[in-house]
Formats: sequence, structure tokens, C-alpha cells
Amino acid sequence: MNAPLEFTRAVCPHDCPDTCAMRVTVADGKVIKVAGDPDHPPTQGVLCTKVTRYPERVHHAQRLTTPLKRVGRKGEGRFEPIGWDEALSLAAGRLSEIVRREPQAVLPYSYAGTMGLVQGESIAQRFFHKLGASRLDRTICSAAGMAGLKYTYGAALGMHLEFFEESELILIWGANPIASSLHFWTRAQEAKRRGARLVAIDPYRSLTAEKCHQHIALRPGTDGAFALGMMHVLIAENLIDHAYIEAHTLGFEALKARAAAYPPARVAQICGVDEQELVELARLYGKTRKSAIRLNYGMQRVRGGGNATRAIACLPSLTGAWRDRSGGLLLSTSGWVPFDTAALQRPDLIPGWPTELPRVVNMNAIGDALLHEGDASFGPKVEALIVYNSNPVAVAPDSARVAAGFAREDLFTIVLEHFQTDTADYADLVLPATTQLEHFDVHRAYGHTYVMVNRPAIAPVGQARPNTEIFRGLARHMGLNDPALFESDETVGRNALRWDDPTLEGVDWAQLNDAGWAKLKLPDAPFAEGGFRTPSGKCEFESVLLAREGKDPLPDYLPPYESHDGSPELAARYPLAMISPPARHFLNSTFVNVDSLRDVEHEPHLDIHPHDAEARGIQEGDNVRIRNDRGAFVARARVTDRTREGVVVGLSIWWKKLAPDGCNANAVTSQALTDLGASATFYDCLVEIDRLDV
Repeated sequence: MNAPLEFTRAVCPHDCPDTCAMRVTVADGKVIKVAGDPDHPPTQGVLCTKVTRYPERVHHAQRLTTPLKRVGRKGEGRFEPIGWDEALSLAAGRLSEIVRREPQAVLPYSYAGTMGLVQGESIAQRFFHKLGASRLDRTICSAAGMAGLKYTYGAALGMHLEFFEESELILIWGANPIASSLHFWTRAQEAKRRGARLVAIDPYRSLTAEKCHQHIALRPGTDGAFALGMMHVLIAENLIDHAYIEAHTLGFEALKARAAAYPPARVAQICGVDEQELVELARLYGKTRKSAIRLNYGMQRVRGGGNATRAIACLPSLTGAWRDRSGGLLLSTSGWVPFDTAALQRPDLIPGWPTELPRVVNMNAIGDALLHEGDASFGPKVEALIVYNSNPVAVAPDSARVAAGFAREDLFTIVLEHFQTDTADYADLVLPATTQLEHFDVHRAYGHTYVMVNRPAIAPVGQARPNTEIFRGLARHMGLNDPALFESDETVGRNALRWDDPTLEGVDWAQLNDAGWAKLKLPDAPFAEGGFRTPSGKCEFESVLLAREGKDPLPDYLPPYESHDGSPELAARYPLAMISPPARHFLNSTFVNVDSLRDVEHEPHLDIHPHDAEARGIQEGDNVRIRNDRGAFVARARVTDRTREGVVVGLSIWWKKLAPDGCNANAVTSQALTDLGASATFYDCLVEIDRLDV
């Protein structure tokens, strides 16, 4: 007789703006199907291909199910299974000894392996705060864009997902939503059917760009100049909303002067585009009432990413597009959520709070940090590292230095993981963590305006434990007794939201927990009457906060660190700009070990323009070596005009151990940081390509 089926509501935990609601089907304690929840308005019953394969990931034959202790050299990946008590006792003993001498010698490393508030930075942060450990500047993905929005709008705020269907013009800027935001793409397609014009602005003719009416292939890192060029045309031809500017913006005259320095001819030269193409797009944008911009993070992963975000974010306020609910801009909606960071993470647990705080280590420079011997400016040498919700040996820039740091025999490393990743191979202890279908969590989205609750669908696989329970166990074994370290997951999740905020009016915890989600109460057109969260309450073309910080208060174009404009001598040796967006069936390094998805991607590829290939004797299907002074990796060449001349595209991020040469695209990326937000500059990267003899 067939086992009875059970159904559970869950939330996709991965780093995607869509934050989908899921329905999980279980039989005999095993997940047999994951589908989109048709009752959740943003999800509409549809999941991406990656997440529909979730049962394969949860019940993977190589899933970690017991704690492991290293028995080989670091990086070899040789371990033996041990019990939880032994693992936690070993960890507590080493950590306690280090903390007694120097708490800041302990460093956490985590990011968005789960986007959940509870299994992300709750008990984990409280644990590190209580120790007085070094703090991690978590800026690897979106910090430049978030800073750009903060200085312009006051927070990470944007238009509602659903109203893109009514837009008449949609600029899809630095985004490939077919791969990375499926539910936005559904709305954009509906707008297209209703007559909207779709324009992709991207160095690469992605799957999305191919389906737009127009593709503008500008050089990587020149988006800020392009936006300033659009401003120049809008202002010069009086295609702006003077009343909106007067009532709801700050610094127009200064911005006007800045934009005057970016006439179309100059911008066309910087961006490598046709001058008339820029002018016509600006005119179309200025004349279209319901114009919307879907911005994504690819365009901010360069030196000037924060300024570029600022420049683009100014455009809807210049034209008054915010007056209509289908006009404006969306990069992130996360700032709308009444999220109580202090209640969740409890920074008050830090010894010496709030006047004496531990040092901050930027996660993009983890390679340098782990190799630093320590001094007065850096602080103590890192002696212990705890990694969770991340795979830095694969995803952090400048891989050779990252791996060298992790290979230190005197570095005590604990990794919480589902699988034996590249990073886990370097651990002293590997602790098996639950997946989203095995634990409780609370989520906010950055592509829609719902808060959501995830319920476990099955019991933990093997001996896996939730992140929260692992950190509680570490605290217990170290003799820590603060009650904040031992709150239940549900208590943590409930207190993560500010229930007195107007956006949650009429909703309480019991209702949210029962329904699974709640839509925030926001105006349809959030900035139709201004109401920005900046110090002035206006869209700040000229930022009050940047001026206070002694920085340029106006958006400007900053050439990439590595470019013909920014570093001509380097460009002479490495003339090709490389960007490394995610492969369609991967999400950062998640899903790379799911066989059915990796079989589709097959192997690492590099897209190269026919002219660049011909100049190097490269033909379709050749193995090529991509190199610069930082390192090299090997990929299979695809000769295509989908990328513009002078730009190569290495779709990422492969686990290094699953790549043919044990390297991935981050072998050549840099630890340099963005102008605002101290974020990563993955797409600010010059390389040369060589054909390899087979």
C-alpha cells in the first residue's frame, strides 16, 4: 500500500529576489516533490528549474549526515566520522583557549547560503558577539548597490513587483531575470504582451536580452556614465518633471551641472555604444509616463558600482516616473521590511558595547586576512575561523590567496555544511547542517513585499542539526550561559520583526505563522508624494550623508580599476574584460553538485567574441586558459557574438574540485573594493586568453 502523502508550506531560502513560496510533498519521511505555491501571489505556482530539483539535493547520496574530523592534510578532504559530543567538545576546547588569549583571533565567515533570518544571523551572531570575536563585513554581493540606494532613497526601497505588468517601458539593467528572477520576467512578459517596450542594458546578450526589443551592449563598468548621459539628454531637452523635482528631490541644480559634463558623444566613447542609441533611449524614457527600471547587482560589481547605482536611481525622480505605480525602479525591496536587527543579532552582547567594538574584517579580503600575521593596524592574527552559509574557497575573489589562507595548519577551521564543498575540504571539523526543508525560519524578500514563514517538512537527515542548534551546542560546551544564546527558533523569528510598524498593521505572529506569509501594507506608488527615507525626506541627487562623510555628494562615473581608461598599462598586457555571471542552473556555488543540473551545464565555458577568438587562434570548442597576474583557470571556448568585442564571459561559479583543472573564475578576480559599500569587484577584471593544445 502506498504511504500517505503529507504536504507542508515552505519558503525557498536561496539568494534570489523572488523568495518563492513552496509546497513540499512528503512520503515515508522523504521529500518526493517541491512545487511553487499557487496561492502565493508572487510565486503563482511556479519555481525555477534549480529549486524543483530540491529533493535531489536534500536526499543526495553525498549529503553530510554526521560530524567529521580531519585526518589528512588541509585541502585533501580526508575525514573520519565522530559523534556530536566529541565534535562540540573539541571545538569548544580550541575556541575557549583562543578566546581566553584574544577573542578577536576568532572570525566568522558567512553569507547567503540561506536568506533566512533565523538560520542566517541570529544565534550565530549572538554567539560571536558574546565571545567578542572579530566582526565580518558581509559585503560580497550587494553592498555597493545597497549603499547607492541608501544615499539616494534612504534605504533599499523600490516599486512593487506586480505593477511591472502595467509598465509601458522597462529597462532591464545589468540583469538576466530569466536565470535570476523568474517571477519578475513573467511580469515583464505580460507587459510586453500589452505593448510595453523592453530594453536590456548589459555587456552580454543574455537569454533575457535576446527576448527584449533592444539590447544595448555597453562596456563593463560604464553604467554610471551611461546613466549620466541619459540625464544630460533629459535635462537638455526638458524631458523632466519640474514639479516633482521641486517638491520631492534635493540638489537638482548641482546634478544638472554634473550631467552637463557627460554629453552623448563623450558617453558613447566611454561606453562603446552608438551615440544616437543613447539619445533615443533617453528621449523614449523621458516621454514614457509609465517607465520602470529593473536594476540588478551585476552592474555594481566594479569600482564605481555605488555611484552607478546612485546615478541610475536618480532617473525616475527626474522624470516623475514615481508618480505612477508602474513607474520607478526596483533593485531591492528589502528595506521595506520592518526588520529588527538589534533584537535578532543582539549586538549588546559584545563586551564593551557600544563604545569598544571588535575589529571588522571585510569578507572580500578573506585571502589577505587569513595570511596576515597581525599588527597594530590589522589587529591579531586570525587563529580560528567558523564558516557557515558560505563556500569561500569557491566564491571569494582571488582564489589562490583564499586557498593559501585556508591551508594554514595553525588555523582552526570549523565548517557547517550540507556537502563536502571546496571549503569543507580545508576544515578541521565539518558539522552537518539541515537544509531548508528540515528547519524553521522567517524570511523577507528583496524582489517583492511579503514576509514569510518556513516550516520544516521532514526530520533532519541523519544527524544534521539547524545552524541555530549547532551554535547553541557550541555555547553550551564553552560554558556560556546568557539566555539570549538559547532562545527557541520560533522566539527568535517572532522577535525579528517590529510588530508595531505600520507595514504590519493588522497582522500578528499567530496569523503570519498560520498563513505562511503576509503582504506589507505599502502604497501602490510608494514615492508618488515623496516620502523618501533620506535625512531630507527627498530623493537626494546631492546626498546629505555623503557630504557629511566628506565624499562627493553627487553621482559620478568612476572608470573600472582594470580597464583601458583606468589602467592602460595593465590593459596592454591583459586586454580583455571578463565578467562572470552565474550559470543558469547554478546559484553562486549552490546546486553545482546536483548531478542533473551539472549535467546540463556540462563543463565550465567561456564565451568569446569571434574577432577576439580569431586574433588568438581560438575556435569553437577549444580548451582555453584565462589568466592574469592573480592566477588562471581553464574553460571550453564558445565563439559567439553574444558578448561584445573585448569582453569575455565565464559563467560561474563551479566548485573548484568539479572543474577540470581544479580552478574556477575566481582564480583571476580581485580583492579590490567598490567606491561605496566596500563590496566585491568581481566584474572589474582584465585577462588574456590562450588556446591550449589538446
